[in-house]
Amino acid sequence: MQKITTFLAYDNQAEEAVDLYVSLFPDSRILSKSYYMEGSPMPAGLLMTVQFVLAGQEYVAMNGGPYFTFTDGISLSVACESQEEVDFLWEKLSEGGEPGQCGWLKDRFGLSWQINPIVLGQMLSDEDSERAGRVMQAMLQMTKIDIPTLQRAYDGE
Repeated sequence: MQKITTFLAYDNQAEEAVDLYVSLFPDSRILSKSYYMEGSPMPAGLLMTVQFVLAGQEYVAMNGGPYFTFTDGISLSVACESQEEVDFLWEKLSEGGEPGQCGWLKDRFGLSWQINPIVLGQMLSDEDSERAGRVMQAMLQMTKIDIPTLQRAYDGE
């Protein structure tokens, strides 16, 4: 068992959200589910929590009612290896949600994600501040990150 687990609280869509998430990432699965009982603050029989693994990392999602909402103060950041992976995850996670700037989006459940290629971090941390600055300026113009455009900026084209 990992020492610290991210806990995600939804109104009543925890199971739907987890089903989507585990369908998108390799090394992902549902570990267990628990349900509200009579006398609980939510209707008996409603899914209370679902423990799951997402790309090897454990999480718990809970149906907690409308009292819990997500904010941009927390997001799940995905290190993508290719433009194809960026495109796939962006399409699936932004469906019914809303795109943001610089690779950020909110899924249809309100959870914020950062869908960024690994190469972006490498380019932004380049010792040549002019190259890194061009990449930063290119990224600031994007919603979904586009690796070829970043590469052209990096190369000074």
